[in-house]
Amino acid sequence: MAAVHFSLPLPVLPQGWAGEKDFKSIGQLSSATQRNIEPVGPHFLAHARRKRHQRTFSEDDRIQAQESVKKVEDDDVGEISEPEDPLMLQRDAKDWKGQDHYAVLGLSKHRYKATETQIKRAHRKKVLRHHPDKKAAAGSSEDDSFFKCIQKATEILLDPVKRRQFDSVDEAADVEPPSKKQAQKGNFFKLWNPVFVAEGRFSKTQPVPRLGDDKSKKEEVEEFYNFWYNFDSWRSFEYQDEDVPDDNENRDQKRHVERKNNNARKKKKTEDTTRLRQLVDDCLAGDERIKRFKKEERAGKDKKRLEREAAEKKEKEDAQKAAEEKERLRKETEEASKAEKAEGKKAKEAAKNAMKKNKRVLKSSVKDANYLLPAGQEAGARRVDQVLNDVEAVMAKIDAEEMASLAGKLGGTKLAEEVGKVWSEEVKRLVEAGKVNDGELKVMGT
Repeated sequence: MAAVHFSLPLPVLPQGWAGEKDFKSIGQLSSATQRNIEPVGPHFLAHARRKRHQRTFSEDDRIQAQESVKKVEDDDVGEISEPEDPLMLQRDAKDWKGQDHYAVLGLSKHRYKATETQIKRAHRKKVLRHHPDKKAAAGSSEDDSFFKCIQKATEILLDPVKRRQFDSVDEAADVEPPSKKQAQKGNFFKLWNPVFVAEGRFSKTQPVPRLGDDKSKKEEVEEFYNFWYNFDSWRSFEYQDEDVPDDNENRDQKRHVERKNNNARKKKKTEDTTRLRQLVDDCLAGDERIKRFKKEERAGKDKKRLEREAAEKKEKEDAQKAAEEKERLRKETEEASKAEKAEGKKAKEAAKNAMKKNKRVLKSSVKDANYLLPAGQEAGARRVDQVLNDVEAVMAKIDAEEMASLAGKLGGTKLAEEVGKVWSEEVKRLVEAGKVNDGELKVMGT
């Protein structure tokens, strides 16, 4: 490697420095160092290329430009996505409505998904291959009909309105729905999902719900079918209109063609809506998830019904038990009441009998005691009435318990003196209690 030497003079000191007395150098220059330097970069490579091929600057620039153009052409030709159909190359440019614009540009696999950048690149590729000037330079005698097809396809696909009209009738982008036999072989979602993806390109609402899979939730499945049964499509059929004559003198014919086109669009729109509805019906009929959801719903309803019936049965049994318990309590209460009444009646009867007995004892006591007269005296009718009236008066002033106590005292003796004493004590007690007034009794109060 060649050594490079640099010879650089030291900078000149400013004026006045050399004459300053106080100037003192505090450092010194370092010694020279030898280093190896290698040339690099695009400029060196260009220099080496020119030296190697013995070219001037202008010759090298021209050759490099030619090679760059050739490389771009080779890359573009090599990137064409699909082979060109010989029949398509022979198309008449006037029949542009019948051509597949995506196929003309080599975008068949992209179709409505192709971006504007992809369309422009595809157009450039096709132009590089089929430009009339290039064909003429190559000595080809082909006309420029296919080149016009390329230009027309690019014009339509780069215009949003025209492209949407073409996409509306692009049958090549449609996916044929599976038959019932195909869908029953276990490929239901695999077969139906591409169909709805293709149909979803016409939806005004994006994104479009997906069909999902066997694990999709009920809410997701219902959302999918509700979306498609209420599908809002932007699809139109202007692309298939009959050409309106551009003749200002024949206005009636022009209006007739316009009405005819308008009616044809409405008819096709109705037919497309019917077709889509039938497609959704067919998919729904074969969707095992719907059957499973209905079965689960029926099972849930049956469970709720059984629970409701069980609850009603239990409620009925509880009500019956409550009624039986109420009836039992009523009967027990009634029986107890009857027993109580019977017992009360019996007690009253016994009390009544005891009262009668006690009254007989009280009346008999005075009779046995000679109506409270000393022995040897005979009681007259007046005496008997007075004594019995006093007994009746005393009996009226005392209760059953007091009467029973008095009867017990009188029943235990037959002696007139003792009987008289018992009556005297009882009358005295009643007087002290305020139940009998002095002089109220004719005989016993004296």
